[in-house]
Amino acid sequence: MIIDDEKLKKFIADAGLVSRVDLDATASEALEVKKPFCELLISKGLISESDMKRMQAYLLGIPFVSLVGEKIPFEVLSVVPEPIARSHNVVAFKRDGNSLEVAMLDTDDLAAVDFITRRTGMKIVPRLTSPESVKSALVQYQRNLKAEFGDIIKKETGEIKTIADADTDASADDLKKMAEDVPVVRIVDTLLKHAIIQKASDIHIEPTEQEVIVRYRIDGMLRDAMTLPKQTGVSITARIKVLSNLKLDEKRLPQDGRFKIELDGEKVAFRVSILPVFYGEKTVMRILREGGGHYTLEQLGFHGTGLERIHAATGQSTGMILTTGPTGSGKTTTLYTLLEILNQPDVNISTIEDPIEYQMPRVNQSQVKPDIGFTFASGIRSLVRQDPDVIMVGEIRDNETASLGVNAALTGHLVLSTLHTNSAAGAIPRLLDMRIESFLLVSTLNIVIAQRLVRRLGPKREKYTLTPAGLAELSKIVDVDRVLAVLKEEKIVADNATWNDVPFYRPKVGKDEDGYEGRIGIHEVLQVTETIKEMVIKGNTADEISKQAMKEGMMTMLEDGVYKAVRGQTTIEEILRVVNH
Repeated sequence: MIIDDEKLKKFIADAGLVSRVDLDATASEALEVKKPFCELLISKGLISESDMKRMQAYLLGIPFVSLVGEKIPFEVLSVVPEPIARSHNVVAFKRDGNSLEVAMLDTDDLAAVDFITRRTGMKIVPRLTSPESVKSALVQYQRNLKAEFGDIIKKETGEIKTIADADTDASADDLKKMAEDVPVVRIVDTLLKHAIIQKASDIHIEPTEQEVIVRYRIDGMLRDAMTLPKQTGVSITARIKVLSNLKLDEKRLPQDGRFKIELDGEKVAFRVSILPVFYGEKTVMRILREGGGHYTLEQLGFHGTGLERIHAATGQSTGMILTTGPTGSGKTTTLYTLLEILNQPDVNISTIEDPIEYQMPRVNQSQVKPDIGFTFASGIRSLVRQDPDVIMVGEIRDNETASLGVNAALTGHLVLSTLHTNSAAGAIPRLLDMRIESFLLVSTLNIVIAQRLVRRLGPKREKYTLTPAGLAELSKIVDVDRVLAVLKEEKIVADNATWNDVPFYRPKVGKDEDGYEGRIGIHEVLQVTETIKEMVIKGNTADEISKQAMKEGMMTMLEDGVYKAVRGQTTIEEILRVVNH
């Protein structure tokens, strides 16, 4: 699908989707880095993949179809085998006599068209579609989760070998035999498969008095997935222990492990935590897709002044870059994205992590092992003897780690790490509390990124504008004038726009949907300027430092959230749910 860049640029500008300033800048960058203009627009977050596909379809004269929310008859869908559909992003959705209409991301994929033609003997009619459309259709290959579990349980549960009392001292051999039962293997495989397909980040398996509850965390929200019979609990736990190489007969102490599986050509790792609870053992599995990094800062939600400041900080050869926020706020993903930027042939990068979530080529990654004395602190001591240019420390947890990280930054290294604080400015008193001298802190700290993850708004949405009362309520918690100024500066709204003209979006879905797909970050990026350094030395509070940073151009997380709500990336309700949580 070759489309002249100038033609595409003119069409996008005429449609008003992207400002001419951004289009010209992206076109120049595309020539410089030798990347396709359309790909760069998407990676920079200036336009969605769906909108790009719609424009390409229009310019190529190929009909565009959206399958989001459409129920495709299974006899039509199954004409194209699932592995081919997934690998080539092609979905059969309509059959008329000897003609088969297929939705594709690339209508020039002649190999896929030829395969389907030879397999079906039908006339293939290609239609262009969006990535969201393909994902929506591919899910339909999978039977309903409850139906599939129900079939397995109805057929197999009675055959599962059980231990009469979960608290009895069963031998490791007995537990291993239970774990290898075909019904148990099928149940666990099905549970893992559906969690991956539904893009869950965690699986919770919780024994109760009468049953075993399975829950998935999807887009940050924990949701019930299935209720299993009580007698399956011990067998399922045993199966997961076998996969993770854990002690089968240890039920009194917590255990941590890890295993990998492959589904449709995708390698997925599971980080396993097993904890003794009153009715047995609770299992939580974190799902880590290999190669799950490979984001750009723009895709994570960074933009404008904050984005420029982060790029400037990564260009420094010394100092510290910190990400802060609660567990599950995307801090590690941000650090991995920064490492992707820094990972060049002439740069030596070493990390000390707990755990290693994603394996990165050309990066020397070490896993802490506190039980044998290999901690973050001892790891940093070893890393600085490895001639690194960049050091990534998974988390600053104690005074010793903080001190060693600051010393490493002082002695010619760029140090990246995470910290648990609620705001960017809050990182400064936290480090001072860890006995870091203020003069050392201001000499090393370059930038602090605070963040949360909010659910991303899906394609089924409706536009609305705030009422005067709604605007007044929003003004109580966020400086709406500052947000509007940023929207104008980044050419998101017209220079003469008021809040009466600015659109917001909300889900428009049925009762079984929530209207959100995936997540995006909201951030505040605090640059440690000369003024802020003076305030740290004088002992100013975090609130005072935050107010000064705002004067110098920092958006708060709430302000960034409202900005993203105007962009149609999330909703005001979701921002308030997460930030006020």
